[in-house]
Amino acid sequence: MTATTTASPKGRRRDGPRRPGLGGASRRRSAGPLFVAPFMVLFLLLFLAPLGYAAYLSLFQERLIGGTAFVGLDNYTQALTDPQFLHGVGRVALFFVIQVPLMLLLALLFALALDSGLLRLARVIRLGIFVPYAVPSVVASLMWGYLYGPDFGPFAQIAQKLSLPVPDFLSEGWMLGSLANIVTWEFVGYNMIILYAALRTIPTELYEAAAMDGAGAWRIAWSIKLPALRPALLLTLLFSVIGSFQLFNEPKLLMNIAPDVITSSYTANLYAYTLAFTGQQVNYAATVSFLLGLVIVIASYAVLLTANRRRTP
Repeated sequence: MTATTTASPKGRRRDGPRRPGLGGASRRRSAGPLFVAPFMVLFLLLFLAPLGYAAYLSLFQERLIGGTAFVGLDNYTQALTDPQFLHGVGRVALFFVIQVPLMLLLALLFALALDSGLLRLARVIRLGIFVPYAVPSVVASLMWGYLYGPDFGPFAQIAQKLSLPVPDFLSEGWMLGSLANIVTWEFVGYNMIILYAALRTIPTELYEAAAMDGAGAWRIAWSIKLPALRPALLLTLLFSVIGSFQLFNEPKLLMNIAPDVITSSYTANLYAYTLAFTGQQVNYAATVSFLLGLVIVIASYAVLLTANRRRTP
């Protein structure tokens, strides 16, 4: 394609802007798939292939006589009537209802306090709240397990010194709350960072206009900041749904301290792990894992559906 020319005041001709050739456009079109190809290969090998293999395993059953046999959906029928699996799912659902609102409320309060600009040493405080997220969940569970100990833990020692009843945080009545405390301690900072980052994207002009109209700090937080945080809150809520139903590390480690309270089927994820690596029931473990994934998808969809209905007038 020829370049356009324009005449200058002195009679000279200059070249105008050149349009990109067809070869450059085709190269750009072919570059996109090349950039996406590494992700697609890894996604296929590390996610879709194991998922498909697990689905394949869930359709079979190991038998003493006859070896591996195709049973179709019999494993799923058995899991849907398995009281250990159902109780595990119900327990993590109760954990979600108790722990997630408290965790997100604390994260929201911390994010709003840091964004207000009224705190001294805000960077130090922000780092201090975020640091527990950098602690591996295994280390956090072991640390809190020591703190909860009724014989050697500091809480028990303080209660004994004050002649008070020793709190048994590892008892059946306290265990779910103790697990919720560990998870909250771990993930408040993570959710706070997400909400705080969303707050920093709000244009300052909105705050200035609201202040000129006589709005105070509480009014600005309620009418400007909270509505702007809805997408970030929805994101943290979805992450919390997935994390709650996949609860594993904390009960697995505390099971060594309180084996009479935390059984091998205390959570659905722990039950699938026990079936696969202790009971050697790989096929049934794959079935339980698939059903747990289905529960997570349904819960996540319900959260999204509820949020979208509240947005629409």
